[in-house]
This record gives sequence, C-alpha cells and structure tokens, in this order.
Amino acid sequence: MASDSRNVAADDQLATPTSSRTESIELERLGMTAPAAAPMSYVDDTDSNPWTDGNGYSSNNRQSGLHRSTSASTSVFSITKRVASIFSTSSENTSLPSAPEGVSAAAPLSRSGDSTPFSPERTGRFSLESSSTTKGLTDWTVHGSGRRVGYEDLSAIDWIHEYQKERQREQVYQQQQGVWGKLKLIGDSSQVWLILIATGIAVGVIAAAIDIVSNWLGDIKLGYCKSSFYLSQAFCCWGVDENAVCDNWVSWGDALHARGGWSYIVSYLFYIIFGVLFGSSASLLVLQYAPYASQSGIPEIKTVLNGFIIRGFMGFWTLLTKALGLCLASGSGLWLGKEGPLVHVACCCANLATRLSSTLRHNEARKREIFSAAAAAGITVAFGAPIGGVVFSLEQVSYYFPDKTMWQSFVCAMVASVSIQLLNPFRTGKLVLFQVIYSRPFHKFELGPFVLLGIMGGIFGGLFIKLNMRIARWRTRNRILGYPLIEVALLSVATSIINFPDPFSRLQNNILVFRLFQECNGNLTVLCNPDYFGSTVLLLMLVCIIGFFFTAYTFGTSIPSGVLMPSMAIGACYGRIVGIAMEVWQKHHPDFFLFDTCLPDLPCITPGVYAIVGAASALGGATRLTVSLVVIMFELTGALTYVLPIMIAVMVSKWVGDAFERKGIYESWIQFHDYPYLDNKEEPIADITVAEIMTRLDELVVLTASGHIVDSLEQILTTQNYKGFPVVADSREAILIGYISRSELRYALQQARAIGLGGDARCYLGGSLPSGDEAAHCVDLRQWVDQTPITLSHRSSLQLAVSMFQKLGLRYVLLTMRGQLQGLITKKDICAKYTVQ
Repeated sequence: MASDSRNVAADDQLATPTSSRTESIELERLGMTAPAAAPMSYVDDTDSNPWTDGNGYSSNNRQSGLHRSTSASTSVFSITKRVASIFSTSSENTSLPSAPEGVSAAAPLSRSGDSTPFSPERTGRFSLESSSTTKGLTDWTVHGSGRRVGYEDLSAIDWIHEYQKERQREQVYQQQQGVWGKLKLIGDSSQVWLILIATGIAVGVIAAAIDIVSNWLGDIKLGYCKSSFYLSQAFCCWGVDENAVCDNWVSWGDALHARGGWSYIVSYLFYIIFGVLFGSSASLLVLQYAPYASQSGIPEIKTVLNGFIIRGFMGFWTLLTKALGLCLASGSGLWLGKEGPLVHVACCCANLATRLSSTLRHNEARKREIFSAAAAAGITVAFGAPIGGVVFSLEQVSYYFPDKTMWQSFVCAMVASVSIQLLNPFRTGKLVLFQVIYSRPFHKFELGPFVLLGIMGGIFGGLFIKLNMRIARWRTRNRILGYPLIEVALLSVATSIINFPDPFSRLQNNILVFRLFQECNGNLTVLCNPDYFGSTVLLLMLVCIIGFFFTAYTFGTSIPSGVLMPSMAIGACYGRIVGIAMEVWQKHHPDFFLFDTCLPDLPCITPGVYAIVGAASALGGATRLTVSLVVIMFELTGALTYVLPIMIAVMVSKWVGDAFERKGIYESWIQFHDYPYLDNKEEPIADITVAEIMTRLDELVVLTASGHIVDSLEQILTTQNYKGFPVVADSREAILIGYISRSELRYALQQARAIGLGGDARCYLGGSLPSGDEAAHCVDLRQWVDQTPITLSHRSSLQLAVSMFQKLGLRYVLLTMRGQLQGLITKKDICAKYTVQ
C-alpha cells in the first residue's frame, strides 16, 4: 500500500464538476419546492450505526419513510427511515462506548479572508500558509484533503490523509539546511527507534512481573513456602527432585494440622476459595476500571490496525488493569492463557510511549507501524520467540506490513527478548520454561501418527470455535449477561471443583505443558512409569475434555483471557496420549515391520515429541496460524530437529479446520462483534456492481456549497448522527465538490460561535465568498472540505471497489456519473456484502 499509489488513485478518480446533470432530483414529485438558495439535505431521523465507517452511512437494513423538518434557511427532507444495526453491548464486551461529543483541539477558525497557518500538532500540516505552494509543497488545505481536527471514537481512519500528512512533514524537515537542520532531521528519525526500545523494555519488565506473580498466586492455592512465603513452589523446592518430598513446601491441610482425609478436604477448600477470590477480583477490576481489558484484545488490535479508532482501548488504566487482571486470572486456575493478552499489553505500552512524541501521537499512520512492532514484542515475551513474534505480527495481526515495519518489529522483539532474558523470571537462564532437548530423532513411520495429530487438531479447532461462538451468542440472550461478576465467580467455583481431583488439571497450564513436553530419560514419574500408563491416559483424556468445555466457556467472559496456552495444553495432552500408545505398541510388538528402524534394547518412541506436535496442531486448528506457529514452536522448545513433524501437523490441522469454518477464533470474534474489519486475504467476490449495495443519493445527507447558516448546520448535526456529508454544488445538479467529516464541521461551527459569529452567519463549503463588509460575517468552511475524495463510477464492479478498500485502506468511496453524485459506499457495506453468500 504505497503512499504514491494513494495519490495516483485519488487523482485518477477525482470527480471533475464540469458536466451538467442529465436528470434532476425531482423534489416537485414530493409536492415540495425548495427555495433557490436552500441546501439539499436528506436527513435520517434514526440513530446511526456506531460501526459505520468515516461517514456513518450504511446501505443495510433500510426501510422507507418520509418526513420534513425546516430551519432558518434550509428545508430538510427525509427520504428514508433506516433501522440501524446497533451492537448489543454485553457485559463481557463493554469495549465500545458511545462516541464522545468533543473532538481534539485544532487551530482557531479565522473569519473569511484571513490567512491562518495551522499547527503540526493540531492538523498534521507543518507550517503551511494558505498560499497555493510553500517552499514547493502543495497547500492541501486549499487544493487537497482539507484541515482535520482528529478522529472521533469508533470511526475509521483516513489513511490517504495520514500518509500525505506524513510526507508533508518529512519534506519540511528534509528542506532545512545547515547543521541544525540535519540534527533536527536525525532527531526526528530517531524518535521511532527510541519509542520501540522503550516499548520492548517495558513489555519485557511487565511480562516478567506477570509470570512471577501469576505463578506464585497459582501455587498459593495449594500451600505456601515455609522458609519464604513469597516464593512459588518451584523456587521454594529448587534443587529437590520431582519425586522427592519438599520439606519447605507446606500444604494448607498440613498447615492446619489436619490428618488423613481431612487434610485433603482442607486443601480442597482452600483451592476453591483462592480460585474464586482471584477470578472474581480479576473480573471486578475489569468491570470497574477498564472494560477494554477483558478477553485477549487481539480481535480489537486487528481491527485497530485495519484502520479503526477505539478510544481508551490502549490507555494507561487498560494497561494496569490488564496486567493485574492477568496475574489474578492466571492464578485462579481458570482455563485461560496470558500469552494472547500480552499482545494487548505490548500495544498499550507502545501507545503510551508514543505520547512522549508530538509528531507520533498525532499521526495514525506511524502509530500503526509501531503497534505492529509492539504486537511482535508481545508474542516474543509470551513464548520467548522473537522471530516467531515478528512472523506472527505479519501473518495474524497486521494489515499493512512493509519492509520498514518488519525491521522495526525485529528491533522491538529483540529488545523485549533481551529484557526478559536479563530479568530471568524462571531462573533457568532461558527465555521460556518449555525449552527441551531430545536425544533421539523421529522415524519415518511416525509421520502417520503426526498426520493423525494434525487431523485431531483441526477437529478440535473447528469444534472449539463453533462451541465458543454458540456460547457467546447464548450469553447475549441470557439473563446472566447482566451479572458478569457472578458469572465469573460461578465459573471459578465449577472450574476449581473439577480441576482439583485430577493431578494434571490441578497444575497451571504452563507447568502442565512443560511436563508433557519432557523426555523421560529414566525418570519414573507418573508420565514415564509403564505401570501407570493406563491411569495416565485416562487422566489426560479427562483433562482434554475438561479443558475443551471450560476454555470454550471462559473465553468471552469479562476477564483477561487468551486461548493460546489452553489450546496448547489440550493438544499436548492428546499428543502425549498418542505418544504413549505408540510407545506401548512398539514395546509389545518390537518385531512389527514398521519398527524395523528401531534399535533393540533402546527407547524408540519419544512421547514428548508427540505432545509438541499435538500442541502445535491444536493451536493451529484454533487460530489457523501456519508459518508463525511453526517458528514459534521450534523457538519455544528448541526442537529444531522436529520442525518437519510440526509443519505436517500444522498444515493438516489448517486443512481440516477450514473444512469446518474458514475463520479462526479471532476472526470469528471480529465477526461476532460486527467490527468494521476488511480482511486483505483473497475471498470470493459477488459478481455485482457497487450500485446494488451503495447508499443512494436520495438516502444521503448532502450539503450544498452555499445557502447554509450556522443554525441550520447545527440543526443537521443535532438531528442525525452520520459521521460525514458529501458536498455538492447545488440541490438540482448535485455536482460533487467534496466531502466534509462531522468532526471538522462541528469544530468549525464551535469556533465560529467562539469568535462572535451569530447563528444567522452564512456558511460556505465551496464556490466564491462574498466581498466587502459582508465577508466579515461569513464562515469559510472550504478549508475543512476534502476536495479530493476517492470516487468511482456507480457502474463499477464490486471487485474493483473491494480492491480499492483493501489496498488503499479507504473509509468510503463516493459514486458518481459524469461528475454528478449518485451514492456512497462505505467500508461497512463492503465488510457486510462483498463475499459471495
């Protein structure tokens, strides 16, 4: 999505208002006559969809209706009455509040005829006067996309404007001469790298703290360290063999001097009490302080990087609540993971860091690149996989990922991995807990079981997504929706009661995965002792069933939660089961022809490898990750020898999962929330024209170039909620002039009031201004109008429109015929209609 291609497309598609209209807008057929100077405004008298793109128009769910309202100098006609598809705010999805009334500050509005330069912090331009050119730079206030005051909440980003603004700013720096000018250029260029370094360090520190605290909270449910209460069980019993008794660690039953069965009951009760306390506390934090901190945040991050504004989603309180909530939620024993939410934590850190730079915090284009790099750092600290984090950001999270962003992601991921390596939260000297070393390679006959694991992973992923989405839809219709805290408390009770009796489900997910990945090497643990293989298989099967249903229900509640680690734990369980079965088969039938390559009297099968392959297959089936998942798995475990089995399992799991549903878990939640997310992947396109799904002219709120006063425009802003208005020359010909956003129009009118202009002051959005004393009482809105909107013929194919929205990141496209406005199509319309039904 090169910035140059944006300008070419804009110039090629610019509507030139030189032709005359062949057929008029027949207002007379309604029995009404518009005054000569009256603007044409078709107003929707219903609330607009909060998910509509930059202007709020959507051609979905329209119903016919008619009413008329008048103001001081305008006749307003309502041709349609539409039912807006308002997103139902559930308790577990409170991340979408209504759009605020205020907009970011901008430079003061001048009376017509005055020349006012505007600030780079306010409008994004850098010291450009109102003349046509300044130092060779085009004044886009007069000839281009107009002045801006920022974006409202829940609105789409104008990427063309953002990249044009960035090029203007860079050209101003590059034209400065002398040593001081060069130093300023170097300082400006280094800001991004300083932000990335700061983000990487912050993410590493926060991730290490979350790991330490969550492990301690998870162990405190079972007992405490007698020598040092603040130590987890692993550190308290450091150096003690896994099968030996650790005298320093005291269970709650022994602490209360309970004997026999009572000791088990007391420990059971403490496990339940702490689990409910931690889970409820995490939910309470989310509900009271930061609703955006619930769930993983990856669907919202994908939507933000796709070009959508969600205010507060990456704020300080969200970061603090997410970090504390992850500690409590992970320690509660609920079937959730903290790895996915760490991507959200990393993006929050990046967003807070960009506030230190005035040039970065006001440019959404540059912030998008930084967020992509931060997402890579989040996966890096979650799995200890810096390269996997970069590829994850490329494959799963980012919509726009040029070479520059890849390099920035690499740097941010590297800094984050160095930070967590230095902090060494696991005290192993390794980035993660899961790194293993296997002494035996795999055999050719094992490729069959690896394919089987891939099939199992695809089935798991397909069923998991369907069950999770069915529960999410049920939750929105059920009365429990109004009591999210009670829901989490009851879920914590049920999870604790069922988890405790099973020694495998009682463990935290990361500890369970670590043990399932290990090679036996003569250790007669429960997993390695042949005498317990039968009971071990039954217990692992029980963990798979428990984890499947509890993870499907937990992901979607009002609590910070992810699906990556639970999916890995479930996959590792059924992978270990297949590995144990293969090991038993080979030991009892060593002469079978498949086992000819096995050496006598030596172990041939490594069940831990099957656990790794199973974990990869389950994770791939749930998320539909491919390349990044393979990279993450071999970085996570260090098992480079087994990359081929992992690749086979991931490939098969994706094929099988796609047979159930082509969307992964994150894309399914994007669709469930009705986010305006336009995937850049190849999808079948309906063979229709854009005219079939566009919002037609008689259904639009359209402003004329002149004929308005301040009161009439304020009345339009009050009576409808669209986020932008096409501007035409007059009410009869409807020759397209440009487009003005709601934010800019509202701010300009507020400034007109502030400088003393009354409600009867005339407003001009195009054409020439009056001269003489009359000019002092006019409001010049032309500088706020985008005079170069992207346009298409209304007879163009939907395929072309989809390509433009995907490649240019557009919010809307105005549809014309020989310069005359015919309708409008938005990103929302494309998201809802472009695939073949």
